[in-house]
Amino acid sequence: MLEMKKEWENLINESKNGSVYALARLITKVENRDKGWLEAMQIVYPNTGKARVIGITGSPGAGKSSLTDKLTPKFLEKGLSVGIIAIDPTSPFSGGALLGDRVRMKGVINTEGVFVRSMATRGALGGLSLAARDVVKIMDAFGKDIILIETVGVGQDEVEVVKTADLTIVVCVPGTGDGIQAIKAGIMEIADIFVVNKSDQEGADRLVSDIQSMLDIATGKFSKIIPIVKTVATTGEGVEELVTELLQGLESNKNEIAWKEARVREEILSLLEKEVSRHIRDKWRQSGKIDSAVKQVLGRQRDPYSIIQEIVSSVFH
Repeated sequence: MLEMKKEWENLINESKNGSVYALARLITKVENRDKGWLEAMQIVYPNTGKARVIGITGSPGAGKSSLTDKLTPKFLEKGLSVGIIAIDPTSPFSGGALLGDRVRMKGVINTEGVFVRSMATRGALGGLSLAARDVVKIMDAFGKDIILIETVGVGQDEVEVVKTADLTIVVCVPGTGDGIQAIKAGIMEIADIFVVNKSDQEGADRLVSDIQSMLDIATGKFSKIIPIVKTVATTGEGVEELVTELLQGLESNKNEIAWKEARVREEILSLLEKEVSRHIRDKWRQSGKIDSAVKQVLGRQRDPYSIIQEIVSSVFH
């Protein structure tokens, strides 16, 4: 027990002193929920709250990784260190990230002042696992000024990033149906900034017009003007304008107390659900009752609903 505690403390102290290896190791252990991770996050948390978090989401192939690759040097030029969390699909074999996004970030992956971490969705339907929020806090605590979260790109339901990011970019591209998607509910409603990437392609102006039409229709719904920025991530065209909009947006959002309270409340409840679920699973697995319950359900002797009621009653009564 003491040895485990010492390992966590060493990783935290070495990370504070700038060790990239220790930071990567610390993140891995927290992401894997190794024993002691909650206690480690309790030590880390008081040093958080300084970084600004930007979510970059949109459909697969929209150029999110290329855009992240071009945004990062612009922040570095302004004296801001950058952490990047690239959410990749989960491997069905190892459970880890497939690391596809890192391939498109060759320009910044080994740059001083930048820390890139690939993470798996781990089955999170919204594209962002709870562990990703913890990684944001770790990067924040150990000195990153800007943290970019590039989501996996799972479509319109990929809205979990808004619960973590201070500002969310929705990246669209012409010629893929995004013009129609723009007037639908879901992912298009979470944008603080719309980016029309690959704007050198045919249909870019039409897509801008479609998004603007959606925003005009929803005038009463949005309390602020939502910018639309045209970019060509492969060349860097429009990226400077996007950085300007991002920094202005971060500055105007930093005092929104009600939104911050809602985010913390949701995070506490999510962590509670996960920990209670883990506690109950471990307890039933160790007692062997779960195996008995499975056999009873298969034999139609009992139903899963009454078993759940029994579990809940045994834990909370």
